[in-house]
Formats: sequence, structure tokens, C-alpha cells
Amino acid sequence: MRSSLIPVLLCAAALGGGCSSSPAKPASNNLVVARTYDVDVPAGYDKSKAYPLIVLVHGYGANGFVQDALFGFNALADARGVFVAHPDGTLDTTMKRFWNADDACCDFGHVGVDDVAYLNAVVDDMEATFNIDKKRIFFVGHSNGAFMSHRIACDSAPRVAAIAALAGDVWKDASKCNPTAPVAVLQIHGTADQEVPYNGGANEPSAPESVATWAQKNGCGADLADTGTTLDLDNGLAGAETKVARHACTSGAAELWTVQGGVHVLDFKMPDWGNNVFDWLMQHPKP
Repeated sequence: MRSSLIPVLLCAAALGGGCSSSPAKPASNNLVVARTYDVDVPAGYDKSKAYPLIVLVHGYGANGFVQDALFGFNALADARGVFVAHPDGTLDTTMKRFWNADDACCDFGHVGVDDVAYLNAVVDDMEATFNIDKKRIFFVGHSNGAFMSHRIACDSAPRVAAIAALAGDVWKDASKCNPTAPVAVLQIHGTADQEVPYNGGANEPSAPESVATWAQKNGCGADLADTGTTLDLDNGLAGAETKVARHACTSGAAELWTVQGGVHVLDFKMPDWGNNVFDWLMQHPKP
């Protein structure tokens, strides 16, 4: 896989300028004191009510603020009543932010930062500050952030209800993923992705293989079956370009949305993109 997964140019393209993310509130633990993060608080937040939480994990070279704008999740927070935390990875020697996810991506400098611990600290901080529903904690990632979402599901399965991973895969070596509870996994991948190929590479499995790994971990059926459902997620592709397939599961989930002709950074159709992902997540809380 190439190291240019999400160019820094996305900052200018998405935002018309700067790429900084700023803390929204006091932090409750040392890891998030050292690495602050931003959060979208749903309008009319009522502390007597438990809310779902999405942790949005950005791609290589972007940051949480950029990914939030690109995915339109800032609007989703108000429209659907969900907290969206969007933290930043650390800077590598080329001054690009990354997550230390797996063999494929993206600790190119081999610094070994423990991003599993950091992302758990973000969730801890959110739970300490807001009324978060512990059964509806989700991770959504793009590219390097999708790899990281798979990693957090492997390593912190008891607290992660579901993940949605766009253009990033689970470990190539499935024995490195050892969840101790079922996790619902949605893999979204474009067939024309040149950065993280749909059919896999030297260090990453194919998109169907990623889903098959989770089917095995969750005790699902071996067959990936086309559901006949199609979705329109990309403005640049004609019609409902995305095919939905899934393994039969009694716990967790293992589902693949194949964006036919989709590239690494989709031309996201709003608000359909966010609403479809959100609806899927909400269908898969912890038992």
C-alpha cells in the first residue's frame, strides 16, 4: 500500500484552508490531556438521556476536523442525535498524521505509538464528560482510520458495538485479531481504489477477505451472500452503485458494501452517506 492514503491537499479542498483541530472541553485522563480531541455535541443535549457515540478516525495525512467535514458527520450529530468524537493521530517525520493500526498502515517510522490505548482513553473521557450509551459505542474510519477501526475492534471488542471501515482492512494475518466478544463489522470499499486495492495487496487482505475474517471471529456463516440491496453513496457514479452483501450471523455482523467503480476518496452523496452508515450502526448495538 502506498503512503499517500489521504493527501494533505484534502484540507484545502474540504475546508478552504486550515487543518487544525481544537479541543472542545476539559480532558479527564492523561492520554487525552497530552492529545486533545474535538467533539460534535448534538443540539439540545439532555444529560438525563444516554446518547450513542461515534469515534471518527481520520485517514493518513488528514486530521479529525478534516474527516468530520469530509464525511459530513458534524451535521449528522444534530440531525440524528449522536456524539461524534474526532481525534487526531500523531505526526510522522513528514508532518502527516497517522494511526499505528497494523502491518499495512501507517506507522511508517516505526515509533510504535499505542493508539489502541489512546482511542480507549478518548472513549473513557467521553463517558466521564457526557451521558454515553455504553451499548452504542461505534468507530468509523477512512483509509488509515479504517485500518485503525479494525484494530480497535480486534483489541477492545467488549466495548465496541460496531465499526464501519471505508477503504481499510483487518490484519492480513487473521491470527493477530483476537476479539473477546462479537463486534458488528461493516466493510465499505470501492472496486477502483488505487491506494488500498479492493482485491488486497502484500500486507492487506481483500475487502471480502476482511469481512470473512470477521465472519469467522463472530461465528457467522462462511458464505458471503448478495442481499439484492443497492445503495447510492457516490455522486460521481451513476445510479445505486453500491452492492450490499453479508454473512449470516447470530451475533455481531460481517457485511460488505462494494462501491462499483468507487475510488479511494468517494464523492460522498450527502446526507445519504452519513444516514446509511448511521442507520447500519444503530442496528448493531451491544446486546
